[in-house]
Amino acid sequence: MLRQKTEGIITSASSITPSPLLMHEENILVNITPQETRVALMRSGAVQELHIERTLSRGLVGNIYLGKVIRVLPGMQSAFVNIGLERAAFLHVADIWHPRNGIDTVTPQPPIEKTIFEGQTITVQVIKDPIGTKGTRLSTQISIAGRALVYLPQNSHIGISQRIPSEAERQVLRDKIQSLVPNHEKGGFIVRTMAEDAGDAELVNDIEYLRKSWQTIEEVGSRKPAPTLLYQDLNLAQRVLRDFVNEDTGEILVDSRETFGQLRTFAAAYTPAVLEKLTHYRGEQPLFDLYKVEKEIERVLSRRVDLKSGGYLIIDQTEAMTTIDVNTGCFVGARNFDDTIFKTNLEASLMIARQLRLRNLGGIIIIDFIDMENPDHRDSVFTELKKALERDRARVTVSNFSPLGLVEMTRKRTRESLAHLLCEPCAVCSGKGQVKTPSTLCYEILREILRESRQFNPREFRLIASQAIIDLFLEEESQHLAMLINFIGKPISLQVEASFHQEQYDIILI
Repeated sequence: MLRQKTEGIITSASSITPSPLLMHEENILVNITPQETRVALMRSGAVQELHIERTLSRGLVGNIYLGKVIRVLPGMQSAFVNIGLERAAFLHVADIWHPRNGIDTVTPQPPIEKTIFEGQTITVQVIKDPIGTKGTRLSTQISIAGRALVYLPQNSHIGISQRIPSEAERQVLRDKIQSLVPNHEKGGFIVRTMAEDAGDAELVNDIEYLRKSWQTIEEVGSRKPAPTLLYQDLNLAQRVLRDFVNEDTGEILVDSRETFGQLRTFAAAYTPAVLEKLTHYRGEQPLFDLYKVEKEIERVLSRRVDLKSGGYLIIDQTEAMTTIDVNTGCFVGARNFDDTIFKTNLEASLMIARQLRLRNLGGIIIIDFIDMENPDHRDSVFTELKKALERDRARVTVSNFSPLGLVEMTRKRTRESLAHLLCEPCAVCSGKGQVKTPSTLCYEILREILRESRQFNPREFRLIASQAIIDLFLEEESQHLAMLINFIGKPISLQVEASFHQEQYDIILI
């Protein structure tokens, strides 16, 4: 019998077949190893979201720190704050919290140099992880998330999640929270969608837990020097129970006995309704292999995404934006060309929304659908895209087709994309996605030798390069090499270095 080891605990059991439940409802797979936690959200048997958290590099979003201002930049209306990381974190004036005045309106934003000063100790919360060359972004407005509520210790109002559209329902929830919160206690709340199905006892527990968390933060902050970590957000496995589970969730499969026990304890204390959904997976086959998540991760790292109709997407991610190009490929199933384009774009709109979630793409996103002459087709594609984007947990704004036929959108980015988390720039092309041809490199080398022969007077030149470059000089480019040797009057020897990539070479003067 095969055995599976997770977190140092070996479990063995007979293989199980995929549950029929997993093929029809929204379900969550939690894969645990000592080095990382991976979570896949499944719907109708297909992966809809992927989340990865590594033990040595946990995300910082949600963490609260006691920091020290080390530099204020009036010209940028920003400041750098030391919170104990390798790089100073970034605080913009727009992210500095100011109390509301008596008529419940926000006072005008004063300049940052009149708000904070160098050497000041302030309590800050991470709102964005470091992404690429950009450092950690901070806010002085503190929020602590529970399952049904988000606590705002500096505010006094009660807000309702924008995902609850009914005004009547919003008012019912607002009245309910107000009735449960004692008038003499400070702080406000944002009501999450989870609160729609929560009973009074669960809401009261959430309120007490959040208030106690804030009291602990204040106590630690009053006796410890800056910089110090005051509060760390839940780990990924715990956030699954707090943030991901909803009324549509069927099962939460966890492949680690130790983590399964920890989640049951956590759920019993904070989310009792989730207990019955938790299942310990004991199968012989790895959980992510059984439900084909590993294959999906490999596909997500590719530029090309194939559509079932035969069309495909090309997704290119840069530091400034992400571009998505839709192509018909080999799809010729419709009766005429317009219908072919329309059906490809419709299918692409659903796939694009899914890929944004899977890849965790954020920032500016430009979508180049195949050109459609029919205005009704454009409207239908745009409506389908907006509908598909409604499932996204991240805040999304999308604009209709531009005069150039492009759809422009933004998606809130708080963490690195999946590609940036799992991959690094190619050592050969340095992220360009292409390398110079051997012929181009040969001509570049010949010009370099000619340039150095005019500056120096060595006895001999020695070229050290990859096998492909040396072979080209010995064969197709041998005549050009001989002409250069005759012109400069110096011998040129060739040497292969197996460890060199195609664009790497050295010219040694002897």
